[in-house]
Amino acid sequence: MTNIIVEWLLDNKIELLGAILGLSYIYFSIKQHILTWPTGLLTSLLYVVVFYNSKLYADMGLQAYYVVISIYGWYFWVKGKKQNEKKVAVKSTRKILWIKLLVVSIFLYAILFYILSKHTNSDVPHMDSMTTALSLVATWMLARKYLEHWLIWIFVDAFSVGLYLYKGLWATVFLFIVYTIMAVLGYLEWEKDLKNKQKDPKLAFE
Repeated sequence: MTNIIVEWLLDNKIELLGAILGLSYIYFSIKQHILTWPTGLLTSLLYVVVFYNSKLYADMGLQAYYVVISIYGWYFWVKGKKQNEKKVAVKSTRKILWIKLLVVSIFLYAILFYILSKHTNSDVPHMDSMTTALSLVATWMLARKYLEHWLIWIFVDAFSVGLYLYKGLWATVFLFIVYTIMAVLGYLEWEKDLKNKQKDPKLAFE
């Protein structure tokens, strides 16, 4: 039994390390800590390999995007704050932005589905395209500190649990169950921060 466990750990060491870093990433993002971005960047680099080996090509491309957006988010969280702010403030998503994001999500889904169904051997093009399109939008919203990005993550993470079960990525299944729970906690934490700001703007920067 011990040998089986050790063998599995060795065979899945990249996925396991990515899962551990991924938990750190979600914790730091809930706390609005700048370490969100370097841990997210490292997690994404590891999962490029994991998803390539599992033929989840849209998810693999998503991880490459995460590398880029991690650099952008890192920069924005450091440089995007106003002069009187200690950190970039959480904000709510306006209706007009929701409409734009919906259009972008549908557009991304259509492109990804076409590529996966026509030019790859993906066996889950619909699911892979949908989760990837929504994840692209949610990560941009995180970088800009829109509260409701957590709501998208709750859906995507819960849905992804089923996808990774199908693919037999057990460490990643566990990771995304935890992601789902932590996304709920993240929403509540950021919502509290936003309400404090609305009551007293000074509290958002303490």
